[in-house]
Amino acid sequence: MCPWLPGVFCVLCAGRADCGAGCPPPGLGGRFVEGQDCDLLNGFPPSRRTESPPYSLEKMTDLVAVWDVALSDGVHKIEFEHGTTSGKRVVYVDGKEEIRKEWMFKLVGKETFCVGAAKTKATINIDAVSGFAYEYTLEINGKSLKKYMENRSKTTNTWVLHVDGEDFRVVLAAAWRPVPWCCGAPGLVPQLWNPATPRSLLFTEKDTMDVWCNGKKMETAGEFVDDGTETHFGLGKHACYIKAVSSGKRKEGIVHTLIVDNREIPEASE
Repeated sequence: MCPWLPGVFCVLCAGRADCGAGCPPPGLGGRFVEGQDCDLLNGFPPSRRTESPPYSLEKMTDLVAVWDVALSDGVHKIEFEHGTTSGKRVVYVDGKEEIRKEWMFKLVGKETFCVGAAKTKATINIDAVSGFAYEYTLEINGKSLKKYMENRSKTTNTWVLHVDGEDFRVVLAAAWRPVPWCCGAPGLVPQLWNPATPRSLLFTEKDTMDVWCNGKKMETAGEFVDDGTETHFGLGKHACYIKAVSSGKRKEGIVHTLIVDNREIPEASE
């Protein structure tokens, strides 16, 4: 029995026989072993620190949100830890720690970082819902993840194929290039932020497309044909090209088709 709480089974000394007056007060977490000094900081006496305790607690985690974001160079996993008692904020991108902040007194706010080879801007918003409940939302290039993915599906094409025992993810996406913030150019769609050069914007070129495969930008060669254009590239020993032809319908615009070894590959949905 614990001398500090008469009649209560002593958990501090793990149920050993009468721990005596050396048992530390509740909350200190130390352990007393008769004839040895109690080490309150480590919880074990010097001669027994390597011994596993008879009970264990699973490591607590502050992981509160996980998102999968499909970009041109692949699908990226974003994880966010938020300690509502310690104020800790940690952001992981593909398992790599990007941001770590300890003891943030303000529990709401936002964290901004970059994702992928193109350094796409991402922001996690932390908002209080009610009481001690919080809501976490992800924005990509200033848009909600849902809105961003909807817009992306209109401007990109993705194919997934298996060749020579290997999986390939081919993405056709609008090309990006930086333009000074004070300038503009016909045919370019402005974005709000360029992480490489803060005083310039990133623009998408409507008529110029990049081809990505498994996260790498491919070397391509364009060719005009009778009914449209072909963008040629290679996957190992296999000849590939993306053919672009007009749908004849204004709402549908250009139709892109991936051809590998003269075989059409069905488009994948993301």
